Amino acid sequence: MLTHLSVRNILLIEKLSLEFGEGLTVLTGETGAGKSILLDALGLALGSRADFGLIRTGSDRAVVSARFEIDPKHDAAILLEEAGIACEGEIILSRQLRGGGKSVASINDQPVSLALLRQCGDLLIEIQGQFEGRGLLDPASHIGLLDRAAGLTGEQCQLAEHWQGWQRAKAEHQVAREALAAARAEEEWLRAALAELDQLAAAENEEEKLLGERDLHIHARRIAEALGLTDSALNSEEGAISQTGRALQQLERVAGLAAGRLDELLAGLGRASAELDEAGRALQQAAASLEGNPGRLEEIEDRLHQLRQLARKHQCEPDRLAARHLELAEQLARLDDSAGDLAALADQEKQAELAWNKLADEISASRTQAAARLDRSVQEELAPLKLEAARFATEIRPLAADRWSASGKEEVRFVASTNPGLPPGPIDRIASGGELARFLLALKVVLSSSTPAKTLIFDEVDSGVGGAVAAAVGARLRQLGGRTQTLTITHSPQVAACGRQHLKISKSARDDMVLSAVAELDRAARTEEVARMLAGAEITEEARAAARMLLAS
Repeated sequence: MLTHLSVRNILLIEKLSLEFGEGLTVLTGETGAGKSILLDALGLALGSRADFGLIRTGSDRAVVSARFEIDPKHDAAILLEEAGIACEGEIILSRQLRGGGKSVASINDQPVSLALLRQCGDLLIEIQGQFEGRGLLDPASHIGLLDRAAGLTGEQCQLAEHWQGWQRAKAEHQVAREALAAARAEEEWLRAALAELDQLAAAENEEEKLLGERDLHIHARRIAEALGLTDSALNSEEGAISQTGRALQQLERVAGLAAGRLDELLAGLGRASAELDEAGRALQQAAASLEGNPGRLEEIEDRLHQLRQLARKHQCEPDRLAARHLELAEQLARLDDSAGDLAALADQEKQAELAWNKLADEISASRTQAAARLDRSVQEELAPLKLEAARFATEIRPLAADRWSASGKEEVRFVASTNPGLPPGPIDRIASGGELARFLLALKVVLSSSTPAKTLIFDEVDSGVGGAVAAAVGARLRQLGGRTQTLTITHSPQVAACGRQHLKISKSARDDMVLSAVAELDRAARTEEVARMLAGAEITEEARAAARMLLAS
């Protein structure tokens, strides 16, 4: 609910501060007093396009702010929470125009983009007929309004979820198909490469082992020479093994004479003798096993060539060929299994599509029934508003399959004709200003119980009518005010008398300037204002009596 509006330096308005209450608020005043200026100022706070010509002459900036009290679950509160702006039951929309052509927007004292300001404003206030393409004049909103009138809000949420699930399953299926097609294109190469690796049968770290063995065969002669010299040093008559054995025999002969003092030495020589014997045997074994084999060396070189050639083909190190073999085998196995996976994804997509189609068809049928009810209800409202020759219709057009969306299989648009025989068209194109306002009033009265809570503003909805029609307009505005805060600018005394709050806009001259001001009227002042609207410049007692009757009704 709009609770406060502050305006500074907007055309005729130097400084203005207004408080608003619940129900229907009427704004009256003579032509040119500044009623439309007030709406232009409010439009700035709601995110309308900046018009720097609104800055009052002699001022370098204009400022407008609108304060709202909202429920924490209001759509605007949710929007701001997602944007990181705390509201705690109150939202203040502000706009500043500077003479240099700069526009600054803020919400709750935090700078915001004009898009966010406008999005938030559209959730809080609807100014009927004022801003092209917004409110009920926005065809994109009609399908949602019809769904609310039909009580399909929950079903529409489910339909959107089904749509997302279907599109997700379709995308997964498509990715899998493309991946399989790419894999099939490489299948021949994959099988040939795997056959080569099967034939090679590379072992893990095989290159490293072969290089070690090759080095042994290449250096076999040098190793044999070294082993021969070592054997001579160990096993000859004067070698280390014989010398150690003789030294051990000499000590053993005298060990008993030394009273144990040679025991440690004997033990050490014994261990040395044993180690030398072991080394001698190992030397003989090594000499037997390390004999050069030219044939084996050639085999090793051939094997290394095969490993390295295939490693270059697969762009890896030779020691990685065994792992590459396993990778390609697993890839081929997945390829063989992918047909089954693809069938499962296709079935998943089909089931998601069937679920969406089923619910979409049910919603389409409900929309058709709801549209007929809505058309009848709006039509009943038109005759009392002096639009008895007009016709209102909810147009539901099926869409081609490639244009289906989360909203369903059709598009919805409210259309009307104002004269018999004329084809229906968009309301804002076939109706004059006064007719448009009354069309929107009738539609809003019918939809008000199902649409989200917004402050509604009607600009001269009573234009061109009077008497019983004006009274009917006033009654419907009062009815709307009982459901949601409603404001209207009016020249009709019948409408003005229906208001719960009455604001009068007037202008006066000061220091060679014309300024607008707004005052809230009490009961006596309201009587005078309604009487003025009835009688004109000269207020008579008869006009006052008629005004009191209107206010009492």
